[in-house]
Amino acid sequence: MEHKGTQQLETERLILRRFTLEDVNAMYKNWASDDEVTKFMTWPAHPNTEVTGYVLGDWVSHYTDDDFYQWAIVPKDVGEPVGSISAVKVFDAVSAVEIGYCIGRKWCHQCITSEALKSLIDFFFDEVGANRVQAVHDPRNPHSGGVMRKCGMKHEGTLRSLDRNNQGICDAEYYGILKSDR
Repeated sequence: MEHKGTQQLETERLILRRFTLEDVNAMYKNWASDDEVTKFMTWPAHPNTEVTGYVLGDWVSHYTDDDFYQWAIVPKDVGEPVGSISAVKVFDAVSAVEIGYCIGRKWCHQCITSEALKSLIDFFFDEVGANRVQAVHDPRNPHSGGVMRKCGMKHEGTLRSLDRNNQGICDAEYYGILKSDR
């Protein structure tokens, strides 16, 4: 793969861009502080904006790395981040990436996450040269699998008791798409 780092991407309704330290209040307010949003995440809801600022500072410091991919999901009609989407794992040896995402409750069921995921699938295949894009979700969060299916990803299997999130040890539903599937 030819890593390009977090490049700004644009879809019909979204700007996918790098986070800035100025995004702290929007991130905290729109999703990071919500226990319902983080229910199936591996990180707890942020108790205050200081934690959010620390996370943003870490992300911003890694934007100089060509293999770091972390986007703010910014609907054009909102003008501030309402979620995040990233390559949570990069598998250079097999030209693959694993995508993770999180979006505020107010913006669920509006196809925003699937629009962002579709844009990343295209970016990783067409710009970075990936051969595979995959994603994983807890089966108790079926809407996440719906996002994956909507983007053309195929369910590849359930690995029992392989993952852990804020609900404890859980199964992992794996989805994937190959460049040749498009």
